[in-house]
Amino acid sequence: MELYAGFDLGGTSLKYGVINTQGRVLQDETAITPESIEALFLLFEEIWTDIQKNCRSKIKGAGFGFPGIFNAREQTIIQSPNCPQIDGHALVPSLQKFVNVPFFLNNEANYAAYGEHKTGAGKGAQSLILLTIGTGIGTGIILDGQLWSGACGFAGELGHVTVNPDGELCRCGSRGCLETEVSAQKIVKSYRQFSQSGENLAPEEVARRASNGDKAALKAFSHAGFFLGIGLSIVINLLNPERILLGGGVMDSSEFFLPAALAEAERRSFSASYECCSIGQTQLGNKAGFIGAALWARNHI
Repeated sequence: MELYAGFDLGGTSLKYGVINTQGRVLQDETAITPESIEALFLLFEEIWTDIQKNCRSKIKGAGFGFPGIFNAREQTIIQSPNCPQIDGHALVPSLQKFVNVPFFLNNEANYAAYGEHKTGAGKGAQSLILLTIGTGIGTGIILDGQLWSGACGFAGELGHVTVNPDGELCRCGSRGCLETEVSAQKIVKSYRQFSQSGENLAPEEVARRASNGDKAALKAFSHAGFFLGIGLSIVINLLNPERILLGGGVMDSSEFFLPAALAEAERRSFSASYECCSIGQTQLGNKAGFIGAALWARNHI
């Protein structure tokens, strides 16, 4: 039996696992993302060693998804707003020190879109946009059934499209990006503002309070939904996609902001384009990134 490993690095967590030839997940794990580049690659090496030791069959290939602007030619991340320790790092040589099988690199949201397209909620769609909403916002694009990376590999950064010109400074250096208005951290910040509270809360706590009818929490989610709707309308009017899929940790609270997002997207989109597009949630959830990375390795070796 041939096995393939996939890794999906995020700003707060590293998700990884192993699939078989049929795409069935055999291992699914999560680790905390280290803050230093040295600790990160030590973690990668430890995980790789454990995977090889625990799998009965040999790993034939692997895919590694990294957050940020991926330079396909240089095989590096030019800028990662939520994981700056990898900026400009020579990823391939660092991985070659311990990965002894063919492996592939890409932006992690690209791999998530690929995973959903091959085995998830995007299966069968010829044009698909995937947004992962969590610490940041990742975007993967499938056009004419193929992953679209752009001329130099930089495509799919909807999270850094300006939706609020007067908004906050983003980690990317711009201002009012979709990511600054819709991320988990922004929802917490909005709650503090609307409730006039200085509490140090986790996003899950704001969601719990929203479920209990807290007006400030509901307003914080609705605020995020408004700007998400603007972002969705940009994609709908620009690309006229067949399907848009929304994933990431924030989607666990979708009932509090998705209605506002859909209403704003419909209001700002051409009606024909909006009606042509199906908007829904991912099927693979937080596993989409590592599954897509492993599937990419399986299909490209």
